[in-house]
Amino acid sequence: MWILGRDDRTLEDSKSALLRKLPHAHIRTFALDLGLNSEILRFADQWEGPLHVLVNNAATAPQIRTETAEGTETQWAVNVLSYYRMSIAMAPFMMHGQDARIVNVASYWAGNLNLNDPEFKHNHYDNDEAYRQSKQANRMIAAGLSEKPPFSGNITINACHPGDVRSKLSGDLGFAGHQSPSRGAKTPVFLATNPSVKGITGKYFSDCQQKHCEFSSDKKMIADLLNYLSQ
Repeated sequence: MWILGRDDRTLEDSKSALLRKLPHAHIRTFALDLGLNSEILRFADQWEGPLHVLVNNAATAPQIRTETAEGTETQWAVNVLSYYRMSIAMAPFMMHGQDARIVNVASYWAGNLNLNDPEFKHNHYDNDEAYRQSKQANRMIAAGLSEKPPFSGNITINACHPGDVRSKLSGDLGFAGHQSPSRGAKTPVFLATNPSVKGITGKYFSDCQQKHCEFSSDKKMIADLLNYLSQ
């Protein structure tokens, strides 16, 4: 198992916590900024061997508009582009698996995606609105990539709502959150490991159940989004 994140100390703390519960687990960490394409490519370049499961879970919601070192609005870079870029970069290592899976941790709090100005270069930035747009994009990325090679082959890709988790993210968005991180991990772990999900792809889940996603049927907007992300 690999854990990715920005801060070495936080990564080591997470590793230590996991090893206390799973003392025989083989856990490695890798520090990188998922908001930067160069960092994602650096990670992929150093990867060796097959990859069976990729969970895209990076998220941020700064209360003022900021940009990454590569000049991209931070929420769009971390919450959306990292999901797309990690999926594309790591797919070659997943292609030969019998049940390779990608899980996009999205949210029920999603909507109003505006591809004319997803980075709020012209419209007033609101971190809640930016977050909702990013979570819609996460769900549409799963639906769109599921129909394209190599994801339409041996790699399944689904999105999920993890729950209302108490976290820094929920605090930044003005929500207290009432669920523990372990409860929030339940549905992503289900999608990553449960045999009943084998072969199911391009879908949206909540509480370990497949749910209707109002965004997945908009084929034109999904195509427009994937084209935007690939530029």
